[in-house]
Amino acid sequence: MVKSYIVYMGSHEHGEGVTDADFDLVTQIHHEFVKSYVGSSEKAKEAIIYSYTRHINGFAAMLEEKEAADIAKHPDVVSVFLNKGRKLHTTHSWEFMDLEGNDGVIPSDSLFRKAKYGEDTIIANFDTGVWPESPSFRDEGMGPIPSRWKGTCQHDHTGFRCNRKLIGARYFNKGYMAHAGADAKFNRSLNTARDYEGHGSHTLSTIGGTFVPGANVFGLGNGTAEGGSPRARVATYKVCWPPIDGNECFDADIMAAFDMAIHDGVDVLSLSLGGNATDYFDDGLSIGAFHANMKGIPVICSAGNYGPTPATVFNVAPWILTVGASTLDRQFDSVVELHNGQRFMGASLSKAMPEDKLYPLINAADAKAANKPVENATLCMRGTIDPEKARGKILVCLRGVTARVEKSLVALEAGAAGMILCNDELSGNELIADPHLLPASQINYKDGLAVYAFMNSTKNPLGYIYPPKTKLQIKPAPAMAAFSSRGPNTVTPEILKPDVIAPGVNIIAAYSEGVSPTNLGFDKRRVPFITMSGTSMSCPHVAGVVGLLKTLHPDWSPAVIKSALMTTARTRDNTGKPMLDGGNDAKATPFAYGSGHIRPNRAMDPGLVYDLTNNDYLNFLCFSIYNQSQIEMFNGARYRCPDIINILDFNYPTITIPKLYGSVSVTRRVKNVGPPGTYTARLKVPARLSISVEPNVLKFDNIGEEKSFKLTVEVTRPGETTAFGGITWSDGKRQVRSPIVVGGVRG
Repeated sequence: MVKSYIVYMGSHEHGEGVTDADFDLVTQIHHEFVKSYVGSSEKAKEAIIYSYTRHINGFAAMLEEKEAADIAKHPDVVSVFLNKGRKLHTTHSWEFMDLEGNDGVIPSDSLFRKAKYGEDTIIANFDTGVWPESPSFRDEGMGPIPSRWKGTCQHDHTGFRCNRKLIGARYFNKGYMAHAGADAKFNRSLNTARDYEGHGSHTLSTIGGTFVPGANVFGLGNGTAEGGSPRARVATYKVCWPPIDGNECFDADIMAAFDMAIHDGVDVLSLSLGGNATDYFDDGLSIGAFHANMKGIPVICSAGNYGPTPATVFNVAPWILTVGASTLDRQFDSVVELHNGQRFMGASLSKAMPEDKLYPLINAADAKAANKPVENATLCMRGTIDPEKARGKILVCLRGVTARVEKSLVALEAGAAGMILCNDELSGNELIADPHLLPASQINYKDGLAVYAFMNSTKNPLGYIYPPKTKLQIKPAPAMAAFSSRGPNTVTPEILKPDVIAPGVNIIAAYSEGVSPTNLGFDKRRVPFITMSGTSMSCPHVAGVVGLLKTLHPDWSPAVIKSALMTTARTRDNTGKPMLDGGNDAKATPFAYGSGHIRPNRAMDPGLVYDLTNNDYLNFLCFSIYNQSQIEMFNGARYRCPDIINILDFNYPTITIPKLYGSVSVTRRVKNVGPPGTYTARLKVPARLSISVEPNVLKFDNIGEEKSFKLTVEVTRPGETTAFGGITWSDGKRQVRSPIVVGGVRG
């Protein structure tokens, strides 16, 4: 059976003065290569979907399984893998979170001024495209497009146009169409960078949307919308399309977009999408990010929305900055009041109830349609609710399985007056404000149990849902979003993932006016701004900060920028207590938040950083059992792997020891990027372990000076649970903090 495969052959090193003729020659070489396996030039040209010609060397092609297996044996081939699908990381602007004085999630005026609002930095996303007419992408006051920009704006049948703010737009759909089959090829909506889903406009405006006064969602959250780098130039590379078997973005298109984005001259890349963690070079996103990183382009990716289940984190390559999601200190509160006087704080963006009176409550299980499973009715699934039972009442639904707004559609179609959406145990305390189709409020698990108990104990239960109000300075915040994917890293357990967290719940940003706020076809509402939740939303927050740091420190490598964000992150909330896990009241751990919640102001002056060179990444790949010739193909030049490699010494800003037997020593190297100073180590030592550091004082006389230290971890009392500690280097002003994670310990 013919399927779409990707054949990865390493990198190109075209050098200066490369021309289109050089790219055409690469394509010819790929055709000749495939010809030797499929039998003719015509078949080869027909088989190849993409030829990656600029920085990534390889191609995507329609191949039989045996042909793919034979190609994989060729000495010039690094890997051959199926054109896999990936998902957007949303559960369906910048948000202020005052963590300590003026040092919040939004960079304060000091960072904005110093970084000139990200002026002329070029930041791009890979996503569902963009709605170019959105006010977030107006170009008033912006000068000429930087001359170094090589990108383009693909015009189409929709009248899509770019400007001096939105400077580039491309779409890539050949991999998607290869997977979708013949039907997709005749859909005109696939040949445009315009966003008909909403996700791409939302993420791109969060990264770099300009200032838009008076932005709000149905009158809630009114204020000035602005991206993390509001004066940056932005571009979009549309690689995600209507779902096929749950997948929207395919590796062949993602790799094509990476190859072009590097060529176009982007400075920062943001990808709010991903798939199951797998071998780094059987993963199109990981391959593309590797090539971008080697060219000095930071790549920021979402961690995934499969929390709180452990070991679900995506995008785990060490050259990716992986972002989990937190709550923020603003909520859209919608109170549920019961006839017995109990009141529960919920969340919603819905309208007010028709009348100011108490309404009958009905458990969705009791409103079940004939011959429908009670389990499905409890979840308010389509076709399970009897309108005769639900009409005029507040329908109480359980969260899970189907989309939250779809449950409100079921309630609306059943003639209900409103809906109370009760969290299941897994979603715990996580509340998401949605644009429900009728008056509704989502309440937490504990409060939901109380509502069910009230209905079960009351003959004629009554209640009321108050319209939502915007509440600020919520405490405690931030907390982990329950949906945010968790570590440990299943590919390389020695690398802690996610790296950091940022706001990802109820985020207001631009939206597509080509789709309704619920994404449901019959919903005719159109809005310029909407709330969304997911690690898709937290990722562009960090990308916006990276844009500022890139502007302020153009000489910083992607690894230095990552280190600056990680070592200055915070693990406490705005009450000064350890951050809580969003699904419950337990303390969150580094498997949830990585190094912690970003603090951009501190990241611009981190003091010390953990840098990584291209050779460090190549040595990491040597450890990952890639052979010498493969390493040279990645590198585009000769390279010799060291005889001995200790993965625990990989110079990452976190320290993770998956299994500890007795004792182990770990080496790290720090670089001074601040003024001369003396840093002293402070250790946080968990029970069952002994930790020491040598030396415990580091003196730096110059910027750029590097020094190493050795950390020794020893078991004092064996146990199976993971232990969490840390090391902090301080010069009295700056705190350079790294978590230490030690798996099951044995004497």
